[in-house]
Amino acid sequence: MVDVNIRQVNKRDVDGCCKTESACYTSDGATREKILKRIMLFPEGFLIAESEGEIIGLVNSASTDKEDITGEELKDMVGHVKDGGNMVIFSLAVLPEFQGNGISKQLMARFIEVSKALRKEKVLLICKSELIPYYQNYGFFYGGKSSSKHGGFEWHEMYLLLNAVNEI
Repeated sequence: MVDVNIRQVNKRDVDGCCKTESACYTSDGATREKILKRIMLFPEGFLIAESEGEIIGLVNSASTDKEDITGEELKDMVGHVKDGGNMVIFSLAVLPEFQGNGISKQLMARFIEVSKALRKEKVLLICKSELIPYYQNYGFFYGGKSSSKHGGFEWHEMYLLLNAVNEI
């Protein structure tokens, strides 16, 4: 078992976040510029998992009143509304060598707590088909096939109603 601290990101974490994002998402991951922008504009929605001073996982997001999250512009924080009713997860990532230790579960549990504390109504995300059951384990519902063509992949919409979620 890995000893992990989950905390809100800060500007000094950008390089570790970039390393984690690129290790997990390769070509379809966020650029350093996008990660820094997310940190600066919405640190409340950006959590990291840290072990022995190293960033080993992250979850980052934006907030919006929109229900349709298929547009690429939100990933660049265009349309981000800090007080919007919905959290939109961009990425949940754990370095490959730390996967299988429950770190993503800790990140998601804290992210859901933070989303509730921020008085959000829903958490929205898109994922590849093989991850649908994974997110359903957290209480997410399947919303249908997404029109997003990000990275040339087929994506699926998922949503979590925060007022219906108990502890994970």
